[in-house]
Amino acid sequence: MERNGINAVPESERHGTPRSLFWPWAASGLSLLSVAYGIYLMGLGLSPRAAIVTGTLGYVLSFVLVGLVSVAGVRTGAPTMVIGRASFGRQGNKLPTLFSYLSNVGWETVLVALSALGGAAVLARVAPGVFARPDGRTPTTGAQALCFVVTAVVVVVVGIYGHALIMRVQKYLTAAITALTVVYMALMADRLDWSALGDDRPGDLGRAVGGVVFAMTLLGLGWVNCAADYSRYLPRTSSGRAVTGWTTLGGVLPPLALLVFGVLLNAGDPKLAAAAAADPVGALAAQLPTWFLVPYLLTAIGGFASGAIMDIYSSGMSMLALGIPLRRHLAVLVDGVLMAFGGWYVLFVSPSFFATFQAFLSVIGVAMAAWTAVFLVEQWRRRHTGFALRTARALGWPAVLSLVAGTAVGLGLITSADPNIAKAVGFLLTDGAARGTPGAMNLGVVVALAVAGALYACTAALADRTTPGGVR
Repeated sequence: MERNGINAVPESERHGTPRSLFWPWAASGLSLLSVAYGIYLMGLGLSPRAAIVTGTLGYVLSFVLVGLVSVAGVRTGAPTMVIGRASFGRQGNKLPTLFSYLSNVGWETVLVALSALGGAAVLARVAPGVFARPDGRTPTTGAQALCFVVTAVVVVVVGIYGHALIMRVQKYLTAAITALTVVYMALMADRLDWSALGDDRPGDLGRAVGGVVFAMTLLGLGWVNCAADYSRYLPRTSSGRAVTGWTTLGGVLPPLALLVFGVLLNAGDPKLAAAAAADPVGALAAQLPTWFLVPYLLTAIGGFASGAIMDIYSSGMSMLALGIPLRRHLAVLVDGVLMAFGGWYVLFVSPSFFATFQAFLSVIGVAMAAWTAVFLVEQWRRRHTGFALRTARALGWPAVLSLVAGTAVGLGLITSADPNIAKAVGFLLTDGAARGTPGAMNLGVVVALAVAGALYACTAALADRTTPGGVR
């Protein structure tokens, strides 16, 4: 059903049960980066126990949002960003589509950078005389640059010609990554500090809230803009509670297990956090024996690259949806140029991988939180009438206004350790607040969710009054 660009899945082609949503979401969280998340949460100044608690809360809260958005996919059979037309309108929906595009490009950049770091770690281990610094383990800048160029070219080329191939091999990569991650955890088990769970130091409330918000941006808020893309193949009669529950369970359990592992690993090796801030892949693999490091990192690189390829393909489609008159392969090339520029910045300009990564997550998290609020309010308004996507108005000004207002306020209340990105955020905070507890909390993400949701709930009905017969 391609007419009007709705691309809804017909009821006759839908199958499965909500339980089937567990597996794709579970696979999405199986990554070496999920281990680094535990280290990064402790890097905020949290104790091991506090990092696990705040991480759990952030993961669950953010993936509940993913689950709720997924319900709309079941009811309409349409992709996530298409459903947004019901509130934003056909033309107004281009704004959140742009945000979604930027989110995809950002994640492409992160994944390509991680692939380059992993490849450089392999080169440094197998040919230290050429690709390692004097310590014999740390990759040279040349090794990182070489791997970055190769990875970026592969991602762009396969993104144009080989998307179907990547989709076919994705399940094998997932199985391999799962098996090798289990072996990785077994090899590193003796480095865990289980006694750290008994650390009962009083926590700082501001840092704890900041940990919850950071965990939300690490996981669920990075997936909300495509949540319905997976659930739209389920029968329309599927239980909304079951869809939300299985989506949340699948999205939270695997990364939470890896987060706990990362926390205990960091507690057993206090120097690990500093190393992981610059190179999470190399830091986490540094102690592995060569016989395992090479196949493990090569598989992880394949997973990172395949994720980047799927993102570059999807973001190319988003560019076309924005009305930019480019053929698909040209759209992917433009996307690749942006990805390459971002990867160059992350690897060779930014103060650290962690600083830029956290800033990216916070900025995109603000926009996605505001969009999610508008989406869920509209979903609630249409719980009895359903979505009429083919008759959506041209511009839903209340939704656009709410998204812009929520995003603007949210960006003004977050901070960044990357000095270049810091210039564009935190403008609603005083210098003292930015350096103190309010800055550590990064409440802009939550405030964006609240402001956009409340504003849209108050103004949505006004647009219905100006349209004969409403929008239904």
